[in-house]
Amino acid sequence: MKARLHTNWRDIPPEAHGCAAALGNFDGVHLGHAHLVHSTHAARPDLPLAVVTFEPHPRELFRPQDPPFRLSLPDERFAALQALGVQHVFQIGFDEEFSRMTAERFVEDVLHDALCLRHVACGPDFAFGYRRGGDVTFLAERTGELGMGFTSVPALADAAGPYSSTRIRRLLQEGYPERAAEELGRPWFIRGQVQHGDKRGRLLGFPTANIPLGRHLEPARGVYAVTVRLPGGYTRPGVANIGRRPTINDGQESRVEVNLFDFDGDLYGQTLSVALHKMLRPEQRFAGLDELKAQIAQDAQQARMVLNAELAGI
Repeated sequence: MKARLHTNWRDIPPEAHGCAAALGNFDGVHLGHAHLVHSTHAARPDLPLAVVTFEPHPRELFRPQDPPFRLSLPDERFAALQALGVQHVFQIGFDEEFSRMTAERFVEDVLHDALCLRHVACGPDFAFGYRRGGDVTFLAERTGELGMGFTSVPALADAAGPYSSTRIRRLLQEGYPERAAEELGRPWFIRGQVQHGDKRGRLLGFPTANIPLGRHLEPARGVYAVTVRLPGGYTRPGVANIGRRPTINDGQESRVEVNLFDFDGDLYGQTLSVALHKMLRPEQRFAGLDELKAQIAQDAQQARMVLNAELAGI
């Protein structure tokens, strides 16, 4: 069943009432989030499965000066939640007005009166309402008084501690996309529209598709073995540079420049998803374009080997 996205919590259609819903930001929709969603369904398998989440992420509203940190943008998050079997995604607009709503009003006006939820679930650290005035204890008490079921779901953890978006961000920033993929349950990808570049990659013999990072987290700068999902669902292997190109030093913001192997086509204006599989080397400066060209050829060869080995299950 295809999930439905609801972005106006004040106008929810009757057919979306009566769900069991997991609450949270769900940035990245990692294995810990999947555990919460599955636990919500297990608590009330008789009810439609839903998620209540927020957009933008509260941190983007309260700390706009911070560098971009998102693991997933709304479309990516929705697709990942749908893959988990979620039938309704209630994506609440998080603005200044909503941020001043008390915990009491959030439970009564939003969860009970507007969404008409019959059961809610959250992780142990979920906090909500003005100045994070509501916690799991408050939510359990208030939902009970309103006749709603409640489940507190213990965090999914391994030897390093609970799975979390923060932990995955750190792995990506340290250059370990393969470890981040283990905690996400899939490779992490950057999705964006191909923009016109300066054509230097073509001159070097390695034409690239240039994609801005936008609101995505910037992972460790360097060269990666990648797979690229094209419009229509086709996937191609490639090699990508993420960073500011120190050899050329054009002063532009960090971006993704990806070379698709054995591909010759016009991708300008197309939306691509670039999945990071392994970091091959950090960003570095070369003495000139000839040295850079030689290194790019070496990077491409290494990326092919990495991706072939992964495909073979080595």
